[in-house]
Amino acid sequence: MEKRLGAVRAIGTWALLFFATLIAYLPALRGGLLWDDDHHITTPDLQSLHGLWRIWFDPGATQQYYPLLHSAFWIEHRIWGDSVLGYHLANVLLHATAAFLLIAILRRLSLPGAWLAGFMFALHPICVEAVAWISEQKSTLSGVLYLCSALAWLHFDQTRSKRKYFLATGLFVLALLSKTVTATLPAALLVVLWWKRGRVDWRRDARPLLPWLALGACAGIFTAWMERTSIGAQGPDFALTLAARFLLAGRAICFYAGKLLWPAGLMFTYPRWTFDTREWWQYGFPALVVAVAIALALAARRHRGPLAGFLFFAGTLFPVLGFLNVYPFLFSFVADHFQYLACLGIIVPAACGLAMAARRVWPGPSPLPRICAAAALSAVLGVLTWRQSVMYRDAETLYRTTLARNPASWMARQNLCAMLLRRPGGLAEAIAQCEAALRIRPDYAEAHNNLGSAWAQMPDRLADAIAEFRAALAAKPEFAEAHFNLANALARIPGRQLEAIAQYGAALRIRPAYLEAHMNLGTVLSRMPGRMEDAIAEYREALRLDPNLAEAHNNLGSALAQLPGRLADAIAEYRAALEIDPQYAKAHNNLGSLLAEMPGRLPDAIGEYQAAVRANPAYADAHYNLGVALAKAGRTPEAIGEFETVLRLEPNSAKAHYNLGVLLSRTAGRLPEALAHFDAALRISPDPELRRMVDRLRAAQR
Repeated sequence: MEKRLGAVRAIGTWALLFFATLIAYLPALRGGLLWDDDHHITTPDLQSLHGLWRIWFDPGATQQYYPLLHSAFWIEHRIWGDSVLGYHLANVLLHATAAFLLIAILRRLSLPGAWLAGFMFALHPICVEAVAWISEQKSTLSGVLYLCSALAWLHFDQTRSKRKYFLATGLFVLALLSKTVTATLPAALLVVLWWKRGRVDWRRDARPLLPWLALGACAGIFTAWMERTSIGAQGPDFALTLAARFLLAGRAICFYAGKLLWPAGLMFTYPRWTFDTREWWQYGFPALVVAVAIALALAARRHRGPLAGFLFFAGTLFPVLGFLNVYPFLFSFVADHFQYLACLGIIVPAACGLAMAARRVWPGPSPLPRICAAAALSAVLGVLTWRQSVMYRDAETLYRTTLARNPASWMARQNLCAMLLRRPGGLAEAIAQCEAALRIRPDYAEAHNNLGSAWAQMPDRLADAIAEFRAALAAKPEFAEAHFNLANALARIPGRQLEAIAQYGAALRIRPAYLEAHMNLGTVLSRMPGRMEDAIAEYREALRLDPNLAEAHNNLGSALAQLPGRLADAIAEYRAALEIDPQYAKAHNNLGSLLAEMPGRLPDAIGEYQAAVRANPAYADAHYNLGVALAKAGRTPEAIGEFETVLRLEPNSAKAHYNLGVLLSRTAGRLPEALAHFDAALRISPDPELRRMVDRLRAAQR
């Protein structure tokens, strides 16, 4: 009975914790994709069965080699597809579960204030970045596994059960496969064991953790290598001296503790610090850290808890204190999500201290005053988290809020520029944001690339676009997207197709699976004499990468249609495109054009053209082709209607004026209308033969 009541109480606590967390994060649940979230949701390897294999066995398949995390994203995509709500709910659920596990660990350690610590962790605004940002599911998932492993280890420490040991070890490995920062767990457990017993026994405590330390070291070295070689955490921005790294570590520890104790001015990207070992005041931060450590060490003779918390806090932060290069240091040396687990080193001692103080203030048998005080503190934190979550409701709000608090954030300006480029009417502000980013950081390749994309949308600024793409490549030669955009710009200029092909080739050398580059290269090749087979090869490679890309089937069909004896193959490709997307107007139109040239297939061609204009009523070419086919079929009134529709859509279509004139000239009483359309065709495209025909018709009319 008592066990059942305990289980009910545990479920009730978790439910309360989850709903409190859910309410605090409601603004973020409605949020969209942020920064690199699309890489974790829309990447083909996260959507295909083969991709699951690559997630585990090809370290380059994902941004970072965290295969368990990306397997979780792979599973989630199968559950809710591209719906971001599911991902946000998963993050909130994981965060609440981590808070509940924290309560379980603290209760097992017989620490006062366990529930308060759990609620403080669940509702503290410092965690918002890790929970509201889909990409940071690596923090919440690894946090759950980290705490599960710690709980299993505490069971092992008590029972010395091999089963518990292997369970704890397995959970630790899973945590490492979600995020490498969890490599600090064995050191954290040694701190906890020292806090419990006042010493660390080599045989009992340290030796069982040696395999963990080895695993953590290997994972850390591999991740550091990946950060440098694959992600880009190297170069002048990361070239800090050893002295500067110590200054950074001291300042970062002070910064994180300050934001945790007074969570004001939280932002997505903090100002990036500069370090000068000649400035005396910069030594104040590491000096303060050392002074606090000494004071806590002296106090540890009576109370080991504060020192244990400090060691946990600083030790868990170690991977991001500046001694190792991590890519986000390019933008800022600190980030809220870096202390997702480390914050427990301050939250837990604070909760314990508050709980003991509350017992002294309200020593009576009734826990109600203490519960009310804890609820009040949790409510305050929940309100702060709600307010911070609002910043994450969409990418634009996030970047604009960041710029309001940190105007020098060139990353936020560049990302805002990229968003505005995709928005109707956003071109002018996009250009302004990119130019502002480049004033702050002139060698920012991504901003040059986006500014080039902006200029490319303006017909008279194509030369400026090309210059910006070249500037992006000068700053970052292995920038596949800049090569791709430069190729697109060059392809628009007559006589520069060979240069465009070279740039597409460079993009594909850097990123062989660059689907859009294969498609556009195929299009350029298809327009060059003698290169149709090469174009076909590019379209086939695009289809190998994405067999369900209707556009690739359509383009392949158009290429095959231009080769002798390949009409059947071309038709098959058009039909494949329409099987994927039955409303693909262009494929209907292209299929109709092939069928119209085949004996006895004119009715089928008309059907395809009609399907094209149903799918896209503003598709002038399809209306024109339908008009021609209807005229061939003797359905003159319908053909006239189609040519009139073409002229409503494209008033300067000379061929539509001409064909409409021909049909009207053969219709009783409509010769004056026909002559008007012939005149319009001649104004648009003078033709001596048509002029003579019109003169003859006018003479006959008189």
